[in-house]
Amino acid sequence: MEEKDVYTEDGTVDIHKNPANKKTTGNWKACRFILGNECCERLAYYGMGTNLVNYLESRLNQGNATAANNVTNWSGTCYITPLIGAFLADAYLGRYWTIATFVFIYVSGMTLLTLSASVPGLKPGNCNGDTCHPNSGQTAVFFVALYMIALGTGGIKPCVSSFGADQFDENDEAEKLKKSSFFNWFYFSINVGALVAATVLVYIQMNVGWGWGFGVPTVAMVIAVVFFFLGSRYYRLQRPGGSPLTRIFQVIVAAFRKVSVKVPEDKSLLFETADDESNITGSRKLEHTDNLMFFDKAAVESHSDSIKDGEVNPWRLCSVTQVEELKSIITLLPVWASGIVFATVYSQMNTMFVLQGNTMDQHMGKNFEIPSASLSLFDTVSVLFWTPVYDQFIVPFARKFTRQERGFTQLQRMGIGLVISIFAMITAGVLEVVRLDYVKTHNAYDDKKIPMSIFWQIPQYLLIGCAEVFTFIGQLEFFYDQAPDAMRSLCSALSLTTVALGNYLSTVLVTVVMKLTKKNGKPGWIPDNLNRGHLDYFFYLLATLSFLNFLVYLWISKRYKYKKAIGRAH
Repeated sequence: MEEKDVYTEDGTVDIHKNPANKKTTGNWKACRFILGNECCERLAYYGMGTNLVNYLESRLNQGNATAANNVTNWSGTCYITPLIGAFLADAYLGRYWTIATFVFIYVSGMTLLTLSASVPGLKPGNCNGDTCHPNSGQTAVFFVALYMIALGTGGIKPCVSSFGADQFDENDEAEKLKKSSFFNWFYFSINVGALVAATVLVYIQMNVGWGWGFGVPTVAMVIAVVFFFLGSRYYRLQRPGGSPLTRIFQVIVAAFRKVSVKVPEDKSLLFETADDESNITGSRKLEHTDNLMFFDKAAVESHSDSIKDGEVNPWRLCSVTQVEELKSIITLLPVWASGIVFATVYSQMNTMFVLQGNTMDQHMGKNFEIPSASLSLFDTVSVLFWTPVYDQFIVPFARKFTRQERGFTQLQRMGIGLVISIFAMITAGVLEVVRLDYVKTHNAYDDKKIPMSIFWQIPQYLLIGCAEVFTFIGQLEFFYDQAPDAMRSLCSALSLTTVALGNYLSTVLVTVVMKLTKKNGKPGWIPDNLNRGHLDYFFYLLATLSFLNFLVYLWISKRYKYKKAIGRAH
């Protein structure tokens, strides 16, 4: 007779009360739907975002600096809105229902974007060749659609990687190893979608039309939604643990209320629930740590804590686990901050690399021209190459020397990527020096394109892709593993905000650089005619910032202590 699934109070499958559930749910059986969803969703996102700077220039009649800043501002917002989705997932809806809700906002935004590029009256008018002059209403519709997409992605991005990792039981050693592999293949699936976007979709946008160019990504997003819901019966769902922000503020308030209380030398005297499990839904207990000991005051019992019939006032007394949640978040922040400069480097692929490519010879043979935005396919190819190589070859090889189960610690992996990103910016800068030397030698300052193949950009894209495999995948795994169990969506969103702040930092750098370098009638480093600018200086500035950031990262990573959890979540 077939055993029936046992469900928890909120209707989710409980694999601990009925081990048979473990065979029918989760693991790679569920993850194939999550990976399919992510592949199609990223195809939609990159299909719309990869070539966005060219759309802004040709259809909305924006200059180089303005278009680049609008792209980075929007991209940054796409990585800030996950804080909204993460809070809802951890506090109230859970990851499954947060994704299920926000995908419809996403699809609506994609649909409106397609209409804004194809329907007469909505699409930019007064076109003269490749340049249009849209009215304010047409521009407004476009940006409303764009930021609807930013809101929609905010409910998906912080949840989907954590939701995939939830399909592997952390208390099962075999499944725990598979979870580490999942993050590699998750990022692999992202880049399969990005590869199609950078080749097929960019070609459609530049040669067929923007209506089709945005329409195909919209269809891809609909397919992503179908993939997600098809796997519903196989998913293992984690129960939301209540507002993580409330728990954080409770610790802070309780600690300051007891500012004059002394923390006992014997830490076993600090308050913790008597049960084996944590009193926070969906969370395991955390071991006490000796850092940030001021907050331990929140777990010191006193006469004013109003303990009646086992009830504790959480604004006066917090458990050790609750205190350690706050400590975990605070200790993650320096590592989080060190990812901002890397994200700034990464953002150049959709802005400065594209603008640099626009000035070069884009011919493949006599009759075919490759769009400059399509060069990002080499970043994708690099990721698709290095992801399985890392998983299947580098990890086993490194394990022999480091004796680490994963080959490198997560912090070591991220650090390697930071170093590679420095060389990516140096490579881009050297190419620009060579390009400008040709311009100067041949007095080609007013030529739109110079006879220098765009494929000289390939090395900088390949290096960015390699750096991604180390840093971005390392971040995904690090923030999931080191996050308190009931705050994993929030911490995934926190890691994504580095990309947001990286984009915003890029915007600030471009704005400041242009303001400082346009003085006395000079064109500045990044003028509309790059032949008269110094984009190489901008790349070298980023290389210098990346090097300084790496030195700070080394100091941070040497002092970081990894989280230790006790028992099971419930």
